Amino acid sequence: MTEDGGESSELDRIVQNIVSVLESEDSKIYSEEVIAEFRDPANVGSVADADGVGIADGLCNDTMEITLKFDGDRIARCMFFTDGCGATVACGSKLTKIAIGKTVEEALEIEPEYLAGLLGGLPDDHKHCTSLAVIALKNALRNYVKRRKEKEGGEP
Repeated sequence: MTEDGGESSELDRIVQNIVSVLESEDSKIYSEEVIAEFRDPANVGSVADADGVGIADGLCNDTMEITLKFDGDRIARCMFFTDGCGATVACGSKLTKIAIGKTVEEALEIEPEYLAGLLGGLPDDHKHCTSLAVIALKNALRNYVKRRKEKEGGEP
């Protein structure tokens, strides 16, 4: 039965069956935190007029880009874009959430193991996804610092 009271089509039932199987398989591999992040990721896209941009390439040929906007000395916006798998999306989503509000120094202290812990862990073949996200963030932070120094007339 559909929301409007009509009958479900055979295609609707097939799609629901596929979704149920995928959800069951995901829960065997990933934590609830990882599943929640990759099903409804936050901060996907790119910050317009970014203060810092960082890119990293992963072991699986995944790429992640992180863009930052600062308000004073704190990260006001942090967004990511990736062509990677669900675990990579989850890492980008969670990392951008925790980076917002941090100073450069605080954000540089974020390590892949910390991110993995926040996500409830990752399977061995996806642990590198945390490094990909953290490297992209650190590259964006370095880019921001370099740009800031250049604007101030100092050496990069």
